[in-house]
Parts: sequence; structure tokens; C-alpha cells
Amino acid sequence: MAPFAKSRHLPGLGVVLGWFALVAGFSSLALAGPYAGGSGTADDPYLISTAEELTLLGESPADWDKHFRLVNDIDLTGYSEKNLRMIGRWVALGSVQNQPFRGLFDGNGRTIHGFRYKDTQQEYVGLFQHVTGDVKNLRLSGAVVIGNKLGTGALVGYLEKGGVTGCSAVRVDVSGDYAVGGLVGAADGTVLTSGSSGKVSGARYVGGLVGQVGGGQVIRSCSGADVVGDESVGGLIGGALKETAIIDSCYALGTARGSAYVGGLVGQLVAGRVFRCYAAARVTGPQWTGGLVGYQRTLGQVITCLWDTEASTQATSVGGIGKTTAQMKSLDTYLALDWDFAGTWAMCDGRSYPILLWQIPLGDLRCPDGVNFIDFVWFANNWRHDDCREWNYLCDGADLDGSGAVEFRDLALFAAHWLAGVGGLE
Repeated sequence: MAPFAKSRHLPGLGVVLGWFALVAGFSSLALAGPYAGGSGTADDPYLISTAEELTLLGESPADWDKHFRLVNDIDLTGYSEKNLRMIGRWVALGSVQNQPFRGLFDGNGRTIHGFRYKDTQQEYVGLFQHVTGDVKNLRLSGAVVIGNKLGTGALVGYLEKGGVTGCSAVRVDVSGDYAVGGLVGAADGTVLTSGSSGKVSGARYVGGLVGQVGGGQVIRSCSGADVVGDESVGGLIGGALKETAIIDSCYALGTARGSAYVGGLVGQLVAGRVFRCYAAARVTGPQWTGGLVGYQRTLGQVITCLWDTEASTQATSVGGIGKTTAQMKSLDTYLALDWDFAGTWAMCDGRSYPILLWQIPLGDLRCPDGVNFIDFVWFANNWRHDDCREWNYLCDGADLDGSGAVEFRDLALFAAHWLAGVGGLE
């Protein structure tokens, strides 16, 4: 037989190419990641687009040091503790089995709807149980979270380190025992430019935004939640415990009701400092109540803070300055205390309390109260102006895209934010 005689029976070119395509297909499947895309790095984060992928993250401790970005709104209706695991793991203080989320989760301005979770056995309950990394730009809407031990929050049970930035939990219902907050249960990290609304209830250290601040910081944040508890109940913070605790440029609306140590902003200030904050929350309780702070111990300080004596129904507070509602809605009240209305606060003088600059939605051109018909009239008045500069405040803010002219792109942006409320409380 002639050498290579069997070559006459080799498969044709089409068959060979077909095999290559099949092998390549298997290779691509093998290389495909478990999420919607990305590789988990800072430059190429894993992409989360579905409830199933978010569930997978909770089941993947090996990924908890990676970077993630949410690319769609997610509806968790139908998910609960039965088919959803919290992200990050807490076992016990000092335990080598603790596995915090130590990466970065970027919510990308998206919303997670309908998160429901109940766990009465573990410490720290929330979408993220234990965090030492960062969670940012994420909105929770309609979350119902139930715990019965230390640390319950809609977003984070225990923020040990790192930060929660630009996040909100709105229309939530959070209940627990000790250290219960609308957004974060217990915080030794930093909560920045974040907000909450809804209902929060517990026994001790119960706050509209954060239940208990240890050595952490809460900065430029707010709450409009209704808060009910027994001891150390605050419209914003249930209690601040350590000298390194800082609460700066924050406010609380809503209500605070409890049996002892009840304050419109902070229930009990054991230690730490409160700067440039105000409260206009209704406060009720039989003992140790205050319009701003319910009870302040020796290591606590309150500096240039205010509370509304009428809205709170409290004539006294262990810290802060009491003002009438009319005074609280006057810009002069805050300027007299050197509050920053260039880079931190904004208000409609004579009509509303101050809000934080980050809360103002795009298209809110006049009083910072959301995008409405007054803003539309103002936008229309600047339509087709083509000389928008700093000297005319970008055509009174109507040049939404900063192009130098008010045109159809600005109209599209305005329409996209039509009837948007102020951020963090809507």
C-alpha cells in the first residue's frame, strides 16, 4: 500500500471547519463568566443584569473581593430567604469564618425592587450582611427586612469598614431588635450622601437611616422615615457610641417615638460629634426626649445644629438650638451659623427646609423641591438660548447637558426627569 493511502479518506474541508467551529464554541462557553459580562476588575467589573445573577453573587464568596456593576433595574419579587442568600457573611466576632464583601458594588443609579428577607437567628441582616468594601449608587425600593438580633438594615447589616455612598432605601419596612436602621444596621465605616424613607422599628438603637454608629461617620445624609422603638430612638441615628463617630451635615424629618432617649436626629449621643445638622421630626416619649438629641453623655458634642420646636413638639434638647418653623425655613437662620450653601446645602428661602445639593434632580431649576410645572415654565423661558455661560448660570440651569445652548437634548433630559422628587426620600 502506498504511503498515506488513507489520506483519500480524510474528512473534507467543510467537515474540518465544522469541527473547528464546534471546538471554538465549547471554548467560548468555558471562558464565559457567570454574570452578564466583565472579569471582575476595576476596569472591567462583572455586570449584573438579572435577579438570577444577583442571587449568584450571594452564593459566590470567592467573588466577594471583586468589582460589580448593576446594569438593569432588578425585581426581586418572588425571592426571599428561601431562595436568596445575603452578600457577605458574618458568623461571630473574631471568627475566621467571617467573609465580608470587600469589593466594590456599583449600583450605577439602578433600583432593586421588592427585596424581602427574614432571619431571626443570625446577627446582621440586609441585602449585604457584612461589608468591608464599598457599595455605591444603589437604590432599594419597597424592601421588607426582618431581624431579631444585632444589626438589621435594608441595604447593609454591618458596615465594618469601607463605605456606603450615594445609596437610598425608600418606602422600606425594616424591623429588628438591636441596631436597626432604614439603610444600615450598624456602621463603623462611612455612610455618605445617602437617604431613607419608610418605617423602621426595633428595641434599642433604632434610627431612620442607621441604627448604631460605632466609630463610623454619617455625612451629608438624610432620612424621612417613621421610627419606633423602646430605647435610643432617633429620626436619623439611634445612637452614636465612640469618640470617633461623626455625624456631619445631615437632617431628619418623619417621626421618632420611643420610651427613653428619643431624639429628632439622634436618640442617644454616647460619644462623638454632631456638626451642622437639623431635625424637623415629630418626637414623642415619656422620658429623655429632645427635638434634636434625646440624651447626651460626657463624650458627645453638638455643634451649630438646629431643631424645629413646633414640628418636633419639643421645646428642649440636650444639644442644638431650637427655632420655630418659620425660622427653620429662613435662609438667614443658617447663614448666621456659617452653614455652607455653596457646596453642601440648598433651600427655597421662606418656603422649605434645607436639602442637600446631591438630592436635587436634573431639571429642578428653581426651588429645590423636585421637577414640576414651575421648572417647565423656567425651562421654556430659556428655550433656544445659545449663550449659556457661567455668568448667566448656564441659562438659569436650563442648559442641562452643558453644551452652551438650550435645545432638544436638554428637553430630552428634562422629560426623562419629569416629576422626579428630591433624592433619597422619594
